[in-house]
Amino acid sequence: MSVAKQVAHNTMFQMIGKVISTFFGLAAVAMMTRYLGQEKFGWYITTVSFLSVIGILIDFGMTPVTAQMLGENKFAKEKIFNNILTFRFLSALFFLSLAPLLALFFPYPNTVKVAIAFTAISFLAISLNQVFIGFLQEKLQMQIQALGEIIGRIVLVAGLFIAIYYQAQFLTIIWVIIAASLVYTTTLYLFIRKKTKLNFSFDKIIWREIIIKMWPIAVAIIFNVVYLKGDVLLLSYFNSQTEVGIYGAAYRVIDIVVQTAMMIMGVMLPLLANSWIQKNKEEFKQRYQVAFDAMMILAIPMFTGLFLLSHKIMVLVAGPEFYISGNALQILSLAILGVFWAGIFGHLVVAVNLQKEVLWVYISNAIITFAGYMIFIPKYGMYGAAWMTVFSEWYTAVMVTLVARKNVKDKIDYGFLRKVVLSSVVMGIIIVWLMKLPVLVIIIISVLIYTIMLFATRAVSKNQLKDILSLKS
Repeated sequence: MSVAKQVAHNTMFQMIGKVISTFFGLAAVAMMTRYLGQEKFGWYITTVSFLSVIGILIDFGMTPVTAQMLGENKFAKEKIFNNILTFRFLSALFFLSLAPLLALFFPYPNTVKVAIAFTAISFLAISLNQVFIGFLQEKLQMQIQALGEIIGRIVLVAGLFIAIYYQAQFLTIIWVIIAASLVYTTTLYLFIRKKTKLNFSFDKIIWREIIIKMWPIAVAIIFNVVYLKGDVLLLSYFNSQTEVGIYGAAYRVIDIVVQTAMMIMGVMLPLLANSWIQKNKEEFKQRYQVAFDAMMILAIPMFTGLFLLSHKIMVLVAGPEFYISGNALQILSLAILGVFWAGIFGHLVVAVNLQKEVLWVYISNAIITFAGYMIFIPKYGMYGAAWMTVFSEWYTAVMVTLVARKNVKDKIDYGFLRKVVLSSVVMGIIIVWLMKLPVLVIIIISVLIYTIMLFATRAVSKNQLKDILSLKS
């Protein structure tokens, strides 16, 4: 099976799953925003953001490291996987157990501090998912991840429906979220244990290899946390929980979109790493181009739609009370292109073992962005946070690209990108013309227009589509 076909099949299953899980995810956000209101939804955002900081700090790049090490075939795959899983579980358990203690030093409502203690359980499950997903990426079986995510989201929506029906308290909502995370993790676990033996393992040589590959990513991630979650944390410190809720609602929409970028590059990482290790230059160049094209075909129209329909989307997702969140979403949509672009070249440097070369990018970005947050958030609130987020994502995108191009001489063909941009511009014009229609109608029509334009510009041909949809090798 060709690489384009492999990636397309795997991505297709994920995309179908992502569409379904996104529907349930947005339904959950819609239920929570309407039920909790701006202030209590701010409690939820503060809880998740606080734990996300710890979660990101202990991420250590486990998903790409897992996929990369399994793709390199240096050790027995079962042995690698169990050692990484052990490392992940013990490190996450230790650091997440500190979260409730750290929360005591922040000026949050007591309910939020209790919620942080409970929700740490959910984040332990999420941390294990990172290793499980790395395994599935290497096996090109991401349909299992998609299935697990869908089941988890169904549990979430069903649980929220029951909780809201019985007028449950805020902490009950938190327990529903925890249950959904545990169901997701259990689904992945039950599948993976059929494919490989699962047990705790400690092999000094493998752990040393994990740490060697991990530490540059870990250092980068520690600085990443400043600009990834620093905005919400500082906003919750300087401003009201109501403003946190307004900004957080927009950020949740962006989070859902950004997951697509990580999903695609997660599929490509083990393929790129394997081609690089094997010194197969032609295959590496081909896979590099496939990754770039796959990211751009989604990034450009997503940005266009979110920028033009920001207020309508927020009202649809969160209700009229969150109309003002559209202002934040419109600004944050500018960051999407940066996130996708950085996703391509950020994963590329991991695939070719250039993690150390980009450390300065993340360190300098953290320093500049944190300074910007401290200057602009107290004065401009969520608008200062949003604009600094846009800056930080584009700073990373530009600098990581420069490092990648300096070390990887293969050049990207931008012919496909030009066709995608043209198709997105036409779609954007149609959206402006249809602005008075209901937002769901606009979205459906714009997707159709974009698809037609991809064929009209020959960005995608009928033969390519048949090849991708064919399940034969």
